[in-house]
Amino acid sequence: MTKVDDGPSSYLLAALFGALVLLTAWAFTTGDFTDRASSPGVRADPNEVYDPVAAGEALPEGFRQLLPRDGIAPVYDPTFVPANQSPWVAGTEVIGVTINGESKAYPVSFLNGRELVVDELGGEPILVSW
Repeated sequence: MTKVDDGPSSYLLAALFGALVLLTAWAFTTGDFTDRASSPGVRADPNEVYDPVAAGEALPEGFRQLLPRDGIAPVYDPTFVPANQSPWVAGTEVIGVTINGESKAYPVSFLNGRELVVDELGGEPILVSW
């Protein structure tokens, strides 16, 4: 019987596996890494959120900032009407969302100007983005 020598490849494979195990353990640590800005249901004060441009960090080469940070305000309390009472014509493009049996439609033509809608649907908080 001839023995096959795996040589350094078996050591490399073992090292990669060990690194993968360590990275997985690190990724699932139970430390509290949340802050106010990422806590569910909490609106962050824009003045307390880190702004890399205001902090003096350079913009990437060729980057043109057309709007200031948070220059387009999200819609926080959208209002809705039943589909048969909607002023939108048939064929209007929408982003449709259904959660827990509840559905809403967000017209793309409206989202072109506001881009973000913070809403609740089916008892869950959602962010609709365009």
